[in-house]
Formats: sequence, structure tokens, C-alpha cells
Amino acid sequence: MKAIVGQRLWLITAVVVALVVGLGVGLMVDRGGPESKVAGESATAVDVGFAQDMSAHHQQALMMCDLLAPTAQPDVRALAAQIEQAQWREIGQMQGWLQMLDAPLQATRPMSWMEAGGHQHAAGVSTMPGMASGDELTRLSSADDVQSEILFLQLMIRHHQGAIDMAAEAARSAGEPAIRRAAVGMVKSQSDEISVMTVMLDQRGGDTLPYPV
Repeated sequence: MKAIVGQRLWLITAVVVALVVGLGVGLMVDRGGPESKVAGESATAVDVGFAQDMSAHHQQALMMCDLLAPTAQPDVRALAAQIEQAQWREIGQMQGWLQMLDAPLQATRPMSWMEAGGHQHAAGVSTMPGMASGDELTRLSSADDVQSEILFLQLMIRHHQGAIDMAAEAARSAGEPAIRRAAVGMVKSQSDEISVMTVMLDQRGGDTLPYPV
């Protein structure tokens, strides 16, 4: 698993370097009005913290997609590929925002931005909601066939639920209009994916995990 984590971090760094210029600078260009760009003038602690923490949250989702067994059925593998593609793109976007805002790529105090926005998650401000534990990731890495599919779906549904909590707060409280719009899009796309995964999980006789943890 350490090798997977190291490879994932290296790939994320490469993607950020490639996307910051093209994607980040592109967001600075006015495409029809003042709300179509992220210039940083109205950025708040919520904007920065959301981009930092959601990037880290997405990175764990990418890891879970990597840990899905190769023997998993095509529908689950296709879903994992869809999640990977969307979350790679969003990581590049969020890291681009942080570069433009001259902010650190990682938070020194995770989830403090939700406190700044007037909301505290039930699991505690310092805990990103929906995250899988180390033990759960180890179980996923060693599971095969339908057991891998069930555990992947269970963990990813809960993970998406946590991301929706975070994105919903950013949609309400972020200062930059482009960041609010992106957060709204994450709520919609991940809610849609939860609906699909819930059906898949039911087909395999699995139950959703309690949330929050």
C-alpha cells in the first residue's frame, strides 16, 4: 500500500504542475462577467480550506479506486474509472485555485474552514467526514471478487456522503463565485453517483455503512 500511496502522490504532483498553468490561469480570464473568474479578491478561509481539504479527500477516493480488485465486475470497474477521471480533474482545478491564491496546498488544521463557515461536522472539525480508516483500506486491498465490490461500494458511498457535506458548506459559504459553482457541481455529481452505487450494492446483497463515523 505504501508503494501505491507514493505513486499516487507523485502522479498528483505531476498533474498539478501540468494543470496549474493551463487550468489555473484560464480561470483568471474573464469569460463574460466578474463571476466567471477566480481572482482571489473575495476569497476567504472557506475557499482556501475547502480546496485544501477536498483535494486530500479526493486523493483517498483515488486510492480506493486503485485498491478495487482487478476481478471486480465491469460495471463496478467502469464506475471506479468514472470517479477517478472526475476527481483527478477536480484536484487539478482545486490545486490551481490554491496556486492562484498563493495558499499552501495542504491545510495545517484540516476542516477549520467549516468552523469558520459556522458549521461543525458531527465527527469533529479536525476529521474529514466519510474518510476510510487504515484498517478499512487494508481490508479493501486484500479483498477479491464480490467482497471487493461490496467493500468498495460501501466505502465510496460513505466517502461521497462526506464530500457532499463539505461541498454543500462551500456552496453556501465560499467567497469566490466560481468555487461556489464548482461545489454545487460536486454535490450534484456525487449525489448521482451515490444513487448508482446504492443500487449496485443492493444487487450484491450489501448494506450501506453508518454515517457519520
